[in-house]
Amino acid sequence: MIAMNGRGNGRIDRSAGIALWRQVADHIRRSIAEGIYDERMMLAPEMELAACLGVNRHTVRSAIAALASEGVVRPVQGIGTMIRPSRKLRLPLSRRTRFSQGVGDQAKVAGATVLSHRIEPADREVTDALGLEPLADCVVLETTHSADGAPVSTATNWFEARRFENMPERLMALGSISAALAACGVADYLRLSTEISAALATNDDLTRLKLAAGAVVLETKAVNGDMDQRPIQYSRSRFDAGRTSFIVSFAGDGVA
Repeated sequence: MIAMNGRGNGRIDRSAGIALWRQVADHIRRSIAEGIYDERMMLAPEMELAACLGVNRHTVRSAIAALASEGVVRPVQGIGTMIRPSRKLRLPLSRRTRFSQGVGDQAKVAGATVLSHRIEPADREVTDALGLEPLADCVVLETTHSADGAPVSTATNWFEARRFENMPERLMALGSISAALAACGVADYLRLSTEISAALATNDDLTRLKLAAGAVVLETKAVNGDMDQRPIQYSRSRFDAGRTSFIVSFAGDGVA
């Protein structure tokens, strides 16, 4: 069974201002990540976990339900709760970063879905990234990327409205940002920069990526440019940290 420390380990802190079920879920998640489980990959019974962590059974049940919604564990009727094998998508970051190509043979089907789109004046961060005048109009696309039907990332993407007013229609028709850009006249493009950080999932992240409260996401801020290195796309993307890792390439055509 998965190992748990006793009540005096400091991991469950009733004065921390964090819900007890979330602390229990985080504790189980860490233990799984550290490889602390038996050969059957089963969680200990709820009563045993509750006793080890000094909480009631309902708290443990809520924690397990949250982990099940994330895909970390799977209830098996009559047996208990099984730990799902973890297989992260390894996404390369390079000068030619493409989601569908990056997923490669790790998934049978990968693509983008448009959640919403609009045209609005962009803020200073966006216009600076795209080399536009302050408050320039941009096409804004809210998207998700999925692999084999499971959401992997969600993003807000900005494109100069004068040049890419047809991006929403192209993307909805083609299901790929690369293909949509090609249809708008950009046959090829390069990644000019990528900034990576970690953050707690927002409410939008929880909904779009089907995560439980307290989950961590990897956030990227990226600029893509055409072959003349003129910026064409700025995106803020949020990746499910439990399903993805990034591989930064220093070979071939350069670093992201």
